Amino acid sequence: MMLARLVPVSAQSATNAVQPLSLADAKRLACERNWDLLAAKSGVDAATAQLLMAKEFPNPTANWNTYKIGANEAATSQGNGLLDRSYDTIAAINQLIEIGGKRKDRQAAARAGVLGAKARFLDAKRTLDQGVTKAYVAVLLAEENKRVLRESGSYMRHEQEIAEERFKAGDLAESDLKQIQVSVEQYVLQEDAAKAAAVQARTAVEILLGVSRPKGDWQPYDSLEQISGSSPSQPISSTNALRPDVLAAKTDWRAAEDNLKLAKAMRIPDPTVSLGYEHNPPGGGPPVDTLNIGMSFPLPIWNQNKGAIDAARAAVEQSRLAFAKLQAQMISDVVNAEAAFDEASSRLKRYHEQIRPQSASARESVVFKFEKGGATLVDLLEAERTDNDVRLATAQAMADTASTAADLTAARTTLTETELSLEK
Repeated sequence: MMLARLVPVSAQSATNAVQPLSLADAKRLACERNWDLLAAKSGVDAATAQLLMAKEFPNPTANWNTYKIGANEAATSQGNGLLDRSYDTIAAINQLIEIGGKRKDRQAAARAGVLGAKARFLDAKRTLDQGVTKAYVAVLLAEENKRVLRESGSYMRHEQEIAEERFKAGDLAESDLKQIQVSVEQYVLQEDAAKAAAVQARTAVEILLGVSRPKGDWQPYDSLEQISGSSPSQPISSTNALRPDVLAAKTDWRAAEDNLKLAKAMRIPDPTVSLGYEHNPPGGGPPVDTLNIGMSFPLPIWNQNKGAIDAARAAVEQSRLAFAKLQAQMISDVVNAEAAFDEASSRLKRYHEQIRPQSASARESVVFKFEKGGATLVDLLEAERTDNDVRLATAQAMADTASTAADLTAARTTLTETELSLEK
């Protein structure tokens, strides 16, 4: 599957140029094609099927029995036909009737299972959006690093040309010229590494989009500066709202409690009602046909379902602990994500407003002095290296801000049980 098939028609050009892909389109395509999300969606279908099974009544059973087939003088005064012989024939219908609230508990557990499957699907979508955003940001960071290193290499090539002129004029030592040439080659190698990292980052996005043959032959439509300026979602004020994974754990707890009720109700034996018809023609008199009604049920003497009850009770406790753990984890994730986002955004602000302008100004000053012979080679290389590191660090700060914003949005994504039940 080529990525060009996944890109909206509006984003395609008439030529064979590399297709751009926006973050919004990447999220939409991931929701349509991601394998893990499709598997989570099939889990909802499976849970719905379990609910349908829980609502179904047990099928009746039909019995047909014929006795005394080998008896002598089977023929009667009425004749020798099959129904005229002195056979004892009984036809019956048996129906199991569940009592003790078993159907209600089974259906309640199945309904909780449907809600849990929906919550897991929404949680898979939540984490998928988070993963696509972070993977897309990784592409933008690799592209920005590649641009910065290409720019730094261009700066150094310009300085190399000036150094060569000064070397020809006898104003610069050969060792100094070689140091500049080495710096140029280092930037070229670093740019090549950034190109490889960009390809790897693009294929990682394609995996999330469900591309069967990822090649990384696309370009991001959004910029790193644009993505890093997006604000995370605000927290939901509803006290009943929970993150989808926590809500799934809560429904699991409820289903476990319903299964415990069902296990306890299984101690009550279910009767089987029988309605039958018996055809028994006597040997010498008129035939006698009778209607039979009966009932049977198991005697709870040896097995009182104690093992199943203990197992269900243990499952309830495990579900309760899992819910409590995820609740604490949700709070921890929000706190950690807020701290990480505040640090990254504050760091980015300082780079934009203070460090980056100062570094650029210092580099330009040293370059001017070097070209006029007023600065040493060491000063030039140090200024170029520092400015390159600052621009790379600024790009990293933008990427960290965008990634932590995605983490914070994912941590704050919540919904109520009412909203969950309304999900299709």
